[in-house]
Amino acid sequence: MKQVRLRFAPSPTGYLHIGGLRTALYNYLFAKHNKGKFILRIEDTDRSRYVEGAIENLIESLNWAGIEYDEGVFVEDGRIVEKGDYGPYTQSKRLDIYRKYVDQLIEEGHAYYCFCSKERLDKVREEQKVKGLIPKYDEFCRSLSLEEARKRIANGEEYVVRLKLPHNRDIKFHDMVRGDISINTEDIDDQVLLKSDGYPTYHMAVVVDDHLMGITHIVRGEEWLSSVPKHVYLYEVFGWDIPVFVHLPTVLNKDRKKLSKRHGDVAVEDFMAKGYLPEGLINYLALVGWSPEDNQEIFSMEELIEAFSFERVAKTGGIFDKDKLDWVNGHHIREYDLDELTKLATPYLKKAGYIDDKTIEEKYDWIKTIVETVQESISYMAEIVDKVDVFFKNEIEPEDENALAVLKGEQVPIILKAFKAELSEIEEIDEEFAKGVMKKIQKSTGVKGKKLFMPTRVALTGNSHGPELASIIYILGKQNMLKRIEYVEENFLKD
Repeated sequence: MKQVRLRFAPSPTGYLHIGGLRTALYNYLFAKHNKGKFILRIEDTDRSRYVEGAIENLIESLNWAGIEYDEGVFVEDGRIVEKGDYGPYTQSKRLDIYRKYVDQLIEEGHAYYCFCSKERLDKVREEQKVKGLIPKYDEFCRSLSLEEARKRIANGEEYVVRLKLPHNRDIKFHDMVRGDISINTEDIDDQVLLKSDGYPTYHMAVVVDDHLMGITHIVRGEEWLSSVPKHVYLYEVFGWDIPVFVHLPTVLNKDRKKLSKRHGDVAVEDFMAKGYLPEGLINYLALVGWSPEDNQEIFSMEELIEAFSFERVAKTGGIFDKDKLDWVNGHHIREYDLDELTKLATPYLKKAGYIDDKTIEEKYDWIKTIVETVQESISYMAEIVDKVDVFFKNEIEPEDENALAVLKGEQVPIILKAFKAELSEIEEIDEEFAKGVMKKIQKSTGVKGKKLFMPTRVALTGNSHGPELASIIYILGKQNMLKRIEYVEENFLKD
């Protein structure tokens, strides 16, 4: 049985889009589900759109996401390298290969040289639009003899090479998501295969590469669906086996429009910067357009590999819902190892000025307690800055009228006085003190329950609700609590 081989083949034109990551993920899941191979190929034949550093960026994003490929383009020790038996895996290094197959098509009469200028092509298309026709090449150079074309090339004329599609033929193919599709060649251009700069177009390079690299399943965005007949025809004239096609629906925003920078984060690096967990983003992204049989929502990568199939990919665009992403990611945060989560949190706490390297070195357990205290309430790591600011403020104000009313209780001065007395008995707060001090205050004041705990919480944090009081006491420390109690006494307990 033929080994399953899939590829993710992005162009290095900028950041890795969240839709591109989903395409890579679906390729990866299907390959691993079928014990196959997953390849990363770089399609860089459009040199005008090439962005320096884009290859490194997309490889970093894939590595971060846990999408491991078996062959292709890698970064090692700061250098881009290629590994595998089917290289080169970068299209700009394969120009001689493409030229060989273009020449074969010309010799066999399946392609032809075209000398039309851009100005002429633009004029033809405008005239077609005015007449209500489908704008496409008018085959002006199609009847040129090979001998005449070669003379013009020898004279230095600029040219491209076009595919010579048969007239009025239905080209049929099957797509695993879309089903059976038929498109007539009258509705398709004689596509350019080789550009004037000597680089192949996507349509030529992708067919040659997928065949030579043994790709069995082509999984990509639905925007390429209309191009498949050209690709199918190329497979036919070369006499090659046609792979299985899978065209994925577009990732849409809540307004059912294509995700774009104008509407928020769309680059994988944006989600990395905000501190989304790779486990959370990948889990959610798998569900944008695919649904498991049993409506399960929380998955590990291993569970996704086990459950994934293209039969359950929707035909319509998947909605990218940030609220749902936050819910899924928050679940993974709550399940995350506390030490690992603390490591992820420290850069955000440092950037906010809450801690520095000395704090990390000397008070790591204290930082870990802070992270543990808010672990249940954050959806992504950048949120931790706002969630823990209550521990680092100098002055605490009641959050609303209800919190202010709590401080007006007649028992509040007695509680705060007893609290200060307990603090005066110690040098610094440890976990034992934090866990036991409220019982001592209850015993000394006779105040208990809500009347004891609510005013203490408001006096220390300004909030009526929040983390465990013992955690708050431990995190704040003696001096901070004394300052806050004195501030409350000075500003809210005096008539």
